[in-house]
Amino acid sequence: MKPLVAIYIIRVGLGAISGIISAFVASVSSSTELTTFLNSLTIALAVYLLSYYAIKTKFYNKVEKQSKIMTMGIGIFFISWIVFLVLIYTILIGPVAVV
Repeated sequence: MKPLVAIYIIRVGLGAISGIISAFVASVSSSTELTTFLNSLTIALAVYLLSYYAIKTKFYNKVEKQSKIMTMGIGIFFISWIVFLVLIYTILIGPVAVV
């Protein structure tokens, strides 16, 4: 498997994991909507930055342009994060009672 494909797949998985973690944190906290989203976004950014340093140590000499380590998979990371955040958060919260 090529290094950039491996980085892409790792970022998809980490985006899903960070979305699940963000959903659990958002369902436990009783904050306003804005702070819940900002807390979830902070978790996603922290996971992305940690993954950058972890991936950089593993694939440093295998990628021709070092900037590709940072940018490869950034879109799919945040797409998978938001999809799993909304999906898991909706499942955890459940139906809202209509008054």
